[in-house]
Amino acid sequence: MIWKAPARGERMTGPVLFLDRDGVIIIDKDYLSDPDAVELVPGAGAAMARAAQAGWLLVGLSNQSGFGRGYFGQAELAAVMKRVDAELAREGVTLDGLYYCPHAPDQGCRCRKPGPGLLEEASASFAWDAGRTWVVGDKASDVELGRRYGLGAVLVGTGYGAQQAELVRAAWPDDPRVLFAVDLPEAVAMIVALEAGREGAP
Repeated sequence: MIWKAPARGERMTGPVLFLDRDGVIIIDKDYLSDPDAVELVPGAGAAMARAAQAGWLLVGLSNQSGFGRGYFGQAELAAVMKRVDAELAREGVTLDGLYYCPHAPDQGCRCRKPGPGLLEEASASFAWDAGRTWVVGDKASDVELGRRYGLGAVLVGTGYGAQQAELVRAAWPDDPRVLFAVDLPEAVAMIVALEAGREGAP
């Protein structure tokens, strides 16, 4: 499902940071339905602004199974999404797109990460260079989504990341495109530094 995308017919080209929402951009509060409880991860807004200035498009990819489980409805989901946008705007940054899966895990959809549906939906509006595009998330499913489709992946330690690190290390023990960061600011710093190193290589 699309929460935000470029205008119909517009296609944005460039490297993309595909960002999980809960636990990466905002503090994960388990099936968040109250917009007043939205709280950015410290430094996340500034990190996203830095990435945008460095040339990355910013696109959210989020599993929202609370909708499919009946914990909240479309109005609550929209209110939270609007509050996320507003909090990011305070930091001088905006998401270029945001796509979400509204299904419960047992509904057998294609869009729940690590399934391909959200990337397929995003591909209608974004054309990315896989070698410079990364998925940043706090779960093994985020890492799997990135590596399954040829993108780099960063597991952050915020949200569920600390709990998932051992699983991710075991699944991708020697993969140079699977990185680990304390949080989104460190993830962005690592990605920007890697790109700078690549540009400076002979």
